[in-house]
Amino acid sequence: MATSNPLQVSVRDLIGKPGEMREKHLDVPAPTHYGEAVAVVPEGRQVGIDLRLESVHEGIFVSGDIHTTADAECVRCLEPLELPIDADFQELFAFSAGDGYDYWVVDETIDLDQVVRDQVVLQLPFQPVCSDDCAGLDPETGEKRPEGWQPPEDTDIDPRWAELEKLVSNPQD
Repeated sequence: MATSNPLQVSVRDLIGKPGEMREKHLDVPAPTHYGEAVAVVPEGRQVGIDLRLESVHEGIFVSGDIHTTADAECVRCLEPLELPIDADFQELFAFSAGDGYDYWVVDETIDLDQVVRDQVVLQLPFQPVCSDDCAGLDPETGEKRPEGWQPPEDTDIDPRWAELEKLVSNPQD
């Protein structure tokens, strides 16, 4: 059965054969972009999936590893990043929709689109950084601070907080 969805996999050879197993590798373009924030896997980005399909009495048990890369922007310095994304999953695609499972075998195929999307999006960082010691941008100039930058010791205190500084420097017993 030919399909235009590259994440739809035929399991015809496994149906009705509990104990049978097949491994398969998929290298497919992402059908849509995954993610909405500062890190996304754009539509068309290659997604590698190593699958293990196992026939069981209830359906087809699918386990797999997903590998791709996400485009992101450092939340401190706004530099573009490319982040490796690795995820794994285990799902049962049931033969019957009435069994309380989330996924089903339909027309002797399983559709991995939602499973892959969910796992990739869960791996996307909320606040990606280019390095743990990224100093970010200078608020006055808007330029990226140099590597190893440290805040000056004698920083000017915002006048709204000046009175609190007196409490810290002259504590009363």
